[in-house]
Amino acid sequence: MGEKRLMLGNEAIARGIYEAGVKVASAYPGTPSTEISENLVQYKDKGVYCEWAPNEKVATEVAFGASVAGVRSFACMKMVGFNVAADPVYSMAYTGVNGGMVITVADDPGLYSSQNEQDTRAVARAAQVPVLEPSDSQEAKDFTKLAYEISEKYDKPVVLRTTTRLAHSQGTVELCDREDIPDKPYEKNPAKWVMLPANAGRRHVIVEDQMEKLAEDAAGFEINRAEYRDTKIGFITSGIPYTYVREAMPDASVLKLGMVHPLPKKLIEEFASKVDRVIIFEELMPVIEEQVKSWGIKCEGKELFTKIGEYSANMLRTTLLNETINASADLSAPNRPPILCPGCPHRSTFYTIKRLGLHTAGDIGCYTLGAVPPLSVIESTLCMGSSISSLHGMGKAKGEDYLRNWVCVIGDSTFMHTGINSLINMFYNQSTGTVMILDNRITAMTGHQDHPGTGKTLMGDEVPAVDYEKLVRGIGIEHVYTVNAFDVDALSETLKRETKAEHLSVVIAKAPCALLKGVQFPNKCEPLPEKCKKCGACLKPGCPALTKNADGTISIDDTMCNGCGLCRQLCKFDAIKEVPVK
Repeated sequence: MGEKRLMLGNEAIARGIYEAGVKVASAYPGTPSTEISENLVQYKDKGVYCEWAPNEKVATEVAFGASVAGVRSFACMKMVGFNVAADPVYSMAYTGVNGGMVITVADDPGLYSSQNEQDTRAVARAAQVPVLEPSDSQEAKDFTKLAYEISEKYDKPVVLRTTTRLAHSQGTVELCDREDIPDKPYEKNPAKWVMLPANAGRRHVIVEDQMEKLAEDAAGFEINRAEYRDTKIGFITSGIPYTYVREAMPDASVLKLGMVHPLPKKLIEEFASKVDRVIIFEELMPVIEEQVKSWGIKCEGKELFTKIGEYSANMLRTTLLNETINASADLSAPNRPPILCPGCPHRSTFYTIKRLGLHTAGDIGCYTLGAVPPLSVIESTLCMGSSISSLHGMGKAKGEDYLRNWVCVIGDSTFMHTGINSLINMFYNQSTGTVMILDNRITAMTGHQDHPGTGKTLMGDEVPAVDYEKLVRGIGIEHVYTVNAFDVDALSETLKRETKAEHLSVVIAKAPCALLKGVQFPNKCEPLPEKCKKCGACLKPGCPALTKNADGTISIDDTMCNGCGLCRQLCKFDAIKEVPVK
């Protein structure tokens, strides 16, 4: 027996990547997948190269290139990022691999940190790539290693699907040594690697044969197993929902699927023939259910359980066992909606936008919180990079004058992800309008990951940082301005001027994330009650460090105050002073 450790699902996947002999890993951070790469980088001196890519498409193509060269490779993302990677993934299903290649995609049932509840199984099925789905941390490691074996045996990239609950729950994991996987020789083969229409047509035939063979073989895979107990009810399930079935109905028979695409038809038919009632218990879309019903197998699924959100053991208890769950024992914490941190530069930016009465097209990042009170300035959020394209579309639909009351905002990491192309489109198609890049020097929302604009790699190397102003001017845009995000007056004057101008302009609101390591203002803010006029101006940006007293004056929590000085700038009566940090 090897050493055992308690590991998060994401940590276990990273360990599996290391043990599988992977040499190249590329990812874009996205909750709930981010910790995989953050844990994987500990093996950088043991043969694993790790990087943050500008987006998921690039990450997938990097892993593909490494696979073509003959080494095992890895790409990682959350489910909405899988959309960005779809372009190479659909074609990689045709080309196949050389060295084994695995793509981990983390789904988010329950919408803990996402803009939709996309089901990766449906996307992977359309792309014709196999999908494995572990149920606990040990399986997360083991399935990762198995995925590489399947990838190389069947000449396919393999998707390892996880969910938030698996990614962020802990379990015991047995460690093994790293496998010594020899590099596979690269052989020139345009018929395999060059997806011209003629080649792709021939490869499509191979893809269909591969998937049919894989579906047949899957009936014998150990990760697909029938657990026969009481045969009155038989569950077909996978992933985390399997653990709910075992908890709520331990005596029921279960067909646990470790491979959820392609499905092992013969195994499912055999299982269904041995139980009286087949219930398919799967979160989100009826991916398994629809296929099983199409084979003429009588089963129940979404008529019993929702297509929305996470499942639970209690869902089974209430739906199938008619148990009443005692809600009075609920010890959950009070609702605490997310807010911008004290000292966040976005608060200053959004307050300025609100004060000017501007409409705002938003994007994906911490700054999406500008949509909620008290700031309430973000009026649209679609996907990464969409704010710039949306602004362009508004202008083309309603005319240049319409954009005089609009700006769009995009974070620095998101700008690198998919904002650059959108900005080029505005320039190329001769838009006017004001684009704001909110440069807080980090990928903040997912926990402070570096990107091309920070000057540091995932491996910890210091590198030249992309200069946004030079990059934007390189496109051909002449009106580019970098402004301190905390300088309310300068930012206000810049926005007033540029939103009224008849040209395309880019305003870079620059100030570091308040939680970034090493960021510390020299002073903190302290109220002077004797000067306070109780006007409430300092409270309007909604900084959580400020509270209103019963008499109308304010208090500032010095344990929360970051010293950004926004409240002091807004006070016209000098009722807030700066004091040195102790």
